Amino acid sequence: MANETATLAAYVADLKFDDIPQDVLERAKVLTLDYLGSTIRARSEAESTPSLLKMLEALSLDGTGESTVFGDSKTWTPAVAALLNGALGHSLDFDDTHADSSLHPSAPVVPAAFAVGEMVGASGKQVLTAIVAGYEVCCRLGNALDPTSHYAKGFHPTATAGTYGAAAAAGKLFGLSKDQLISAFGVSGSQAAGSLQFLVNGAWNKRYQVGAAAMNGVIAATLARNDFIGATESVEGKHGLLVGYSDNAHPEKAVADLGSVYETMKIGVKPYPSCRYTHAAIDALVAMRREHNLTPEQVTRVEIGLHRNGITLTGDAATKRHPTSIVSGQFSMFFTGALALEQGSFGWDDYKRLGDSAINTLADRFDVVQDERLEGKRHPFGARVSITTEDGVHERIYADPSGEPTSFPDANAMQQKFLQLARPVLNNRAEKFADAILSLETFDRVATATALGR
Repeated sequence: MANETATLAAYVADLKFDDIPQDVLERAKVLTLDYLGSTIRARSEAESTPSLLKMLEALSLDGTGESTVFGDSKTWTPAVAALLNGALGHSLDFDDTHADSSLHPSAPVVPAAFAVGEMVGASGKQVLTAIVAGYEVCCRLGNALDPTSHYAKGFHPTATAGTYGAAAAAGKLFGLSKDQLISAFGVSGSQAAGSLQFLVNGAWNKRYQVGAAAMNGVIAATLARNDFIGATESVEGKHGLLVGYSDNAHPEKAVADLGSVYETMKIGVKPYPSCRYTHAAIDALVAMRREHNLTPEQVTRVEIGLHRNGITLTGDAATKRHPTSIVSGQFSMFFTGALALEQGSFGWDDYKRLGDSAINTLADRFDVVQDERLEGKRHPFGARVSITTEDGVHERIYADPSGEPTSFPDANAMQQKFLQLARPVLNNRAEKFADAILSLETFDRVATATALGR
């Protein structure tokens, strides 16, 4: 390990809008819009939202500030806005995924960038620069942690590496120096936390801890802005992130080709509101259903092979076969697979079918197993699907789910996904808000654009 913390800090401090390739900027805007669609819908529909708001009220943290919570009518203080936007945007499990690091980059980064951007009167260009800086930091740290090892130790990388990404975005907008960013990362190391224990009972921890990562990144950067001395070598040190959170760290991945290869371009988007490890199988099930004109009555058995990470998150039959909560459904290969096979599609509104007897009956015919052919691949999100009917066995292997960079949706598809989520909340303002985000660099004050998302 060799000065990874300082190298990342210098990169963030020195990054300029004009240095970022145009395709990276365009991708960052689309990813931001995609994330905000989930945030807006979750403000009114995620079942955990009332608890978050009541907590803030009880602690007198619901005062008015200058930062937007998307889909909400009032403005909030920056740290609370980051918390809420981070938790809301991750609540539908419909937000983007970086396959190599197995984390959701926008969830901690975008809320921190907008909260601080509004706080300091930043321009759209400055906020976009900060978002790219945050993406690069959290994705690279996720790569360095090694997601399989990180998961094995029980950690949720979006909440751990994500705290650093949020601090990078916030620190960039504050104009922190390299040394100040080192301190911000030092504080982030004390705040990076995210347990996979939520998987046991479909708990709402997953949403909260990602929102907390966004908030903690804002706090870390604000402390550093005010001369707080944070720990050095927070990433590579004796008690740093890579040592404490992984048994198979690859520190060189944190800084490899920094500034020339953009991890931002490797971020994929979700066509389905569930854990990314379910998506390749859902793609295959939908395609096979259509190709072979399958009906549930014809299917006697379905075997789905996943990477070991997918088994950990979605494949435990004892706890995942018949989920009763949305979080449990989002992490059930059985429920999502049965739903896709039964109706040939899967969207957010389909969670109303939790507990549906037809879905549960079909899920009983599913087995989820670890498939060694999917191990050792660069990306862990592939799936093998084998469907047995009276007429024989149909099998497909999908190396990657749809929505990855090699199959990234076009601009129209991305905008339609956003509008389907945002229109029920923003009504006729949804189109104007989408246009504003997709032209964010033209705004002298980002607050002019974010106001349309309230």
